[in-house]
Amino acid sequence: MDEVNWTSISEFVFSDVSDQQDLQLLIFAGLLATYLVNIVGNSMLFVLMWANPQLRTPMYFLLSQLALVDMGTVSAILPQALVHMLTQHRAISFTSCMVQLFIWLSMGNMGSYLLAAMAYDRYVAVCNPLRYATVVTWSLCLKMVAGSWVVVLLHALLDTVMAARLRYCGNRLQLFFCDLPPLLLLSCARPITIEMVIFTEGVLVMLTPIAFIVASYVRIGVAVARLRSAQGLRKALVTCGSHLTVLILFYSTATSPYIYPDSSDTKEKDRVAAVFYTAVAPALNPLIYSLRNKDVAAALRRTGRKILAWGQ
Repeated sequence: MDEVNWTSISEFVFSDVSDQQDLQLLIFAGLLATYLVNIVGNSMLFVLMWANPQLRTPMYFLLSQLALVDMGTVSAILPQALVHMLTQHRAISFTSCMVQLFIWLSMGNMGSYLLAAMAYDRYVAVCNPLRYATVVTWSLCLKMVAGSWVVVLLHALLDTVMAARLRYCGNRLQLFFCDLPPLLLLSCARPITIEMVIFTEGVLVMLTPIAFIVASYVRIGVAVARLRSAQGLRKALVTCGSHLTVLILFYSTATSPYIYPDSSDTKEKDRVAAVFYTAVAPALNPLIYSLRNKDVAAALRRTGRKILAWGQ
């Protein structure tokens, strides 16, 4: 396409969260409730990790970081989506869109890397329980988290800069927040170098934690298969249960848009899937860990009793 046909874009216009206009008020109430559950639940989980000495361990440090990432993910997207639903003004400036894209890419990929670090923690807990304290140390967890942040921030910065350098022929995004795929669909032409870098580097960044998670759970599966006692099997399931639940929830919702075949209702399905992986899944994580984890549940009861004692 000739450069004269390129349009200078100063703002983007989001799609509605759903095409069901008669359900907009109900959808707004549901998203608002989900956002509040996310912020309250993850804040409470983060405070519990640092307020209770029993939970000041490397595993719960990783969990506290996941709580922060979940709050950052939903806060980068939902508040603006809720305002747009109320005002019916769905425009966002070009700069704000790029900022949102950077935060979304950073937080989304960081969640995946934290789940990979937690998978390694669970692998050591199941396969080398006697060496757990010497292998999974605070130093190791800090290095894994710091290294992950460096990788995801550089990845997000690179993709955001490349998205900002594209020329766009339209400004109506087929999503309710700024993400790379709908932005690429609006570009008039994508230089082969930008396309290759986004694809190869993006696939590498996204597949690395997945490969790490799969390798960890293959080793865990082999170790569990060798267990001869029902008690040992139950202990392994308890050790990995919450993490497995979060993994399934995270990846099933995040990858679902790519499973659907191309059809007339694909865009609606993509938006529904986006609600789940940007809002619902992060809100469920603290519930999963607090309800299924005895240590977190015990810490919650202790904190509750302290609050009640202070109030009397």
